[in-house]
Amino acid sequence: MFEASVQTKRVQQGELVEGRIVSIGAEVALVDVGQKGEAVMEIAELKNDAGELEVAVGDRVQAMVVSTAGGLTLSRKLALGAASDQQLEAAFQSSLPVEGKVEREVKGGYEVRFGRRRAFCPVSQIDLRGAAPAEHAGHVYQFRIIEYREEGANIVLSRRALLEEEQRENAAKVREEIVADAVIKGRIASVRPFGAFVDLGAGVQGLLHVSEMSWSRVANPAEIVKPGDEITVKVLRVDEDKRKISLGLKQLSADPWSRVQDVYKVGQVLSGRVTRVAQFGAFVELEPGVEALAHASTFEPTGRADGWAGQVAAGMTANFEILSIDPAQKRIGVALVPETWGEAAAAAARPGIVVGARLTGKVERHENFGIFVYLAPGRTGVIPLSETGIAKEGDLKRAFPVGANVDVIVQEVDPAGRRIRLSAKAVADAREAEEVREWTERNAPPAGGSGILADKLLAALKAREK
Repeated sequence: MFEASVQTKRVQQGELVEGRIVSIGAEVALVDVGQKGEAVMEIAELKNDAGELEVAVGDRVQAMVVSTAGGLTLSRKLALGAASDQQLEAAFQSSLPVEGKVEREVKGGYEVRFGRRRAFCPVSQIDLRGAAPAEHAGHVYQFRIIEYREEGANIVLSRRALLEEEQRENAAKVREEIVADAVIKGRIASVRPFGAFVDLGAGVQGLLHVSEMSWSRVANPAEIVKPGDEITVKVLRVDEDKRKISLGLKQLSADPWSRVQDVYKVGQVLSGRVTRVAQFGAFVELEPGVEALAHASTFEPTGRADGWAGQVAAGMTANFEILSIDPAQKRIGVALVPETWGEAAAAAARPGIVVGARLTGKVERHENFGIFVYLAPGRTGVIPLSETGIAKEGDLKRAFPVGANVDVIVQEVDPAGRRIRLSAKAVADAREAEEVREWTERNAPPAGGSGILADKLLAALKAREK
């Protein structure tokens, strides 16, 4: 019995309880509500308008706790909405809830009846702030009296005050379950340009940022969720000091980057969609959640610094060749190739950039140390000043205008193919050597004779000897 008494639930003022009448006296009745002692209720609470008792010993009644000082004092009429003026004023002074029925909607709010009294509940006080509009007429609610004037002729009620109190009590329990990595259910409360607020229960809200909605880029959160949607999210972070909860949706599905190494290979040509164009290049979506970058330097030069941007536009779909893959940094480098190319065509179109190869490229830009030459998508070489074949006082920009074709010979290539040294001078030297060889072959002496050239050479040597 002692253990049971310790475990007995404590009741608070304003709480509705149910008990059994154990005795009825001249002025009060005793009610067993499961506490250490019986609660007290005035006899008037048990009588009807005609002054007749409505209950007997052993009957069960529902009542409201109006006081806990020196024992429990109950009021049945407050619970039934039939309180007297004195009881209503006491309820106002003590902030006790009263029960009433919403009769009808009026200008600015609702008319509420409890007992023989009518009161007014403003529309802003009928429900929680931000709650969806609902039809309240005909419903019986608990209210708090927030204004009591003119001896009860003017009563203003608030249901929202009680709902907010209940919400605060429940919020503490809800927050205990909201910890990092927890997967919980919620409801979309509102959608903003930067994300959506999710109601996790009891008014506790967390932010689902737009960047955490999907592995692919989301431009408009409203395309993913809308107010009222039921949603399952993962708790990413909880900041107790700032009372902020960060949520994620994409974390409930596998990260597409986890399989990039198995799906994509350098040299592969595939279709991609340009998601946006930046100052330094174009971002290309290869699949939802996997974006690559086509750097500005991988585009064919046009003669203008930003001319490459005219070759792509956000939303377009084209073929791209994979140049590099870095899964750790989640980076893939690609280059735009003609839309008609396939993987085999792209491989065949890429010149063999090896030492000694003679290629034709396009002048990309000039620098103090040399000239950059575009050889193929993602492959750019450099002609050092010493390999241009132009004298120091010569005009390089005139000799090699941006966008012009230029023949070069590959002099050096690093294993990764990132640094390619070219020479235009070597092409001129090779061309001159070829011309000499062809001239020599055309003017070779006939068989058995020394030939004109030999005769001239002999004559010149004899003259020197003299």
